[in-house]
Amino acid sequence: MAAAYELRCRECGKRYENAPLSICDECFSPLEVVCDLEAAKRTLTREAIAAGPSSMWRYQALLPVPEDYKPVTPAGWTPLLHAPRLAERIGARNLFIKNDAVCLPTLSFKDRVVAVALANAQIFGFDTVGCSSTGNLANAVAAGAARLGLKTYILVPGDLEPAKILNTQVYGATLVRIDGNYDHVNRLCSQIADRYNWGFVNVNLRPYYAEGSKTVGFEIAEQLGWRLPDNVVVPMAGGSLITKIRKAFKELIALGLVEEKEVRFFGAQATGCSPIATAVKTGADHIEPQRPATIARSLAIGNPADGVYAARAIRESGGWAEDVSDVEIVSAIQELAETEGIFTETAGGVTTAVTARLYAHGRIHPDELTVACITGNGLKTTDVLQGAYEQHAAIRPRLTDFENYLEECSEENELELGGAYVR
Repeated sequence: MAAAYELRCRECGKRYENAPLSICDECFSPLEVVCDLEAAKRTLTREAIAAGPSSMWRYQALLPVPEDYKPVTPAGWTPLLHAPRLAERIGARNLFIKNDAVCLPTLSFKDRVVAVALANAQIFGFDTVGCSSTGNLANAVAAGAARLGLKTYILVPGDLEPAKILNTQVYGATLVRIDGNYDHVNRLCSQIADRYNWGFVNVNLRPYYAEGSKTVGFEIAEQLGWRLPDNVVVPMAGGSLITKIRKAFKELIALGLVEEKEVRFFGAQATGCSPIATAVKTGADHIEPQRPATIARSLAIGNPADGVYAARAIRESGGWAEDVSDVEIVSAIQELAETEGIFTETAGGVTTAVTARLYAHGRIHPDELTVACITGNGLKTTDVLQGAYEQHAAIRPRLTDFENYLEECSEENELELGGAYVR
């Protein structure tokens, strides 16, 4: 390679210089970034990474940005948490949560991919950026572009959660609501990117954008003491995240930073929009598009761009895919919060519910080291919990009133006064 990274077709292998391109002009397959691992191997050590910033940029040598690039958004380096109470509840013994619900600056893993995409938008000279989004990406692009002083156009489905709309507009982005689902929005964005000289992070910048997802895999390995897990459970929308975590593990093996190991990948989707999970279950080598009908709007992509590759990664690893109902999603949001103190959005409810099912069906052994990826914060989808909790009337600031309140709770909820414990 003349540079530390370049574009290559994922099917025919045709090589391209770095440019805002996403489709091969020979076979019309998607392009992806290929990094020069041999060059990185000469300087990238565990010690060098540990000496880097406490953000995803500690892995800058494995990301498609120039060597002298100075990042301004400290995304990533989110907690990897042991989850013993959730594990006990669902029949696991060695379960971890990768918690991107606290990723900066907008509380989802999309901050990672946007950081890389906008770095390349600057490199290619775009002064206007945009995206099609089911919510989290809209927030991340709006915030990132504001920090870099870029003009922003964000297109979203008209039924997007109000919190995600507000979390986009507050950064000064121009938000355009479309009367249609995500696939309609994405098609329009592709047309706009062709007509205007704008950088759409998940259209003409998509190969660079997708590489940011690798940092989830890099962090999992480093936070486990430079070892790979047995299993990873990943929510799937477009399908890119699961393929890039797998790519990250392979790069770490090639660099000698972790011991070689086959990790099994498990995909999680909502039953109301499960094109990738359906392909895995039926053994199909293609993705049959679906019309989304689920509360998990951040995963509601009926025709996923990387669906075929996600299904292939799952099968090749010996993993599986499952989908869960809206009722199960809400229950799992509550279960994760009650057991581990993590408030996730609907996509995290999908991951948690699917993880529980994988253990229940024996697809994951209780003793295996398993990581479940939580990708967004529950403050963005509070509407799905509307009415789930009773709101008692306010009481006077008197001890007698509080004791009366406890007595009422005792009758209603079997309150054990001795241990002050509510079952």
